[in-house]
Amino acid sequence: MRLIIRDDAEAASLYVANYIIDRIKHYSPTPANPFVLGLPTGSSPLGVYRILVERYKAGEISFENVVTFNMASPGDEYIGIPRDHPESYHSFMWKHFFSHVNIHPSRVHILDGNAPDLEAECVGYEAKIRAAGGIDLFLAGIGEDGHIAFNEPGSSLASRTRVKTLAYDTILANSRFFGNDLTQVPRMALTVGVQTVLEAREVIAIILGARKALALQRCVEQGVNHMWTLSSLQLHPHPMIVCDEDATLELQVKTVKYFKSIEQVACAQGFEQILPSRMRTGPRQATTSTPPASPKTIITPSVEPAEDVTPESPTIFAPQPITSQLLRPQTPAAEYPVRSVSPDLVPDRMASRIPDPRFTRRLTPNPEQQQMAALVLGA
Repeated sequence: MRLIIRDDAEAASLYVANYIIDRIKHYSPTPANPFVLGLPTGSSPLGVYRILVERYKAGEISFENVVTFNMASPGDEYIGIPRDHPESYHSFMWKHFFSHVNIHPSRVHILDGNAPDLEAECVGYEAKIRAAGGIDLFLAGIGEDGHIAFNEPGSSLASRTRVKTLAYDTILANSRFFGNDLTQVPRMALTVGVQTVLEAREVIAIILGARKALALQRCVEQGVNHMWTLSSLQLHPHPMIVCDEDATLELQVKTVKYFKSIEQVACAQGFEQILPSRMRTGPRQATTSTPPASPKTIITPSVEPAEDVTPESPTIFAPQPITSQLLRPQTPAAEYPVRSVSPDLVPDRMASRIPDPRFTRRLTPNPEQQQMAALVLGA
């Protein structure tokens, strides 16, 4: 995991916007092979959207061959809010981003909270993501309780797009968009799942402000926990968190210094985030009625290379991660060695190790002799 720390929210937003632009340019998308981008709503990405719009108007980037899926916190759709409602996420995205760039409306995907069959809407959304070839870069915001998308505390780390009940803290936080009237805030929403997020080739979370400092600390300095779904990024091969100084208030000083030193060394060596290259992800698959089967991973034993053969090594454009390979079940199942049988316990006394016969007499009460004496006296 990379943690990028900037002085303020503006600098953090600038870093994220530049990163997205660089990724799209490096990908060189075409109409037949578009770049798939996951986008959030809320206050955190507003600076990113503003910079992206400015760069588009300056002619530095085009979104003509970009496909978007809105899914991050709170980038999902409330249930019961019309699409033209000023506080719907559909209206939010067109107001702050889509209407200012050259993205085609048919390439924009947002969950419909007013669909007649919500379960079918969720299943269809997952199918659209698969048909697009998966998410290339997922930009996420988080809540103060560490939820990513609307995966509230306690959500399954294997969850997918579904209907989700909102926590009270989330309802309270979103009431600012409804005139601070809690009765107007929807209680349920459609959201992508944690597993949907983790299947993106890259995930970037932008975290701003002191109110989210505790969530950042739980994600970075502690383990994976379903009560802080942001911590699931530890399981992703290409995660990045970009934050401002205020968001690091709960982190240890040595943690902040560590990640800053890592970035400094990486920049000095010209090394950035490893690209999830086409060699690793493979070509996009055509749309089918049934989801494609996951490729089988075969781990071959290492063989000493010949003297005149140069072994292939991972590069920045062709990484060879083995973590996902080792986690997948192999066929046939691996045989584990049989556990050795524990020997029987043998009673032992320190006195029995001394050859002097005077120590063979037990000085402490002997239950067997006491029992025998009691029988004699009873007789």
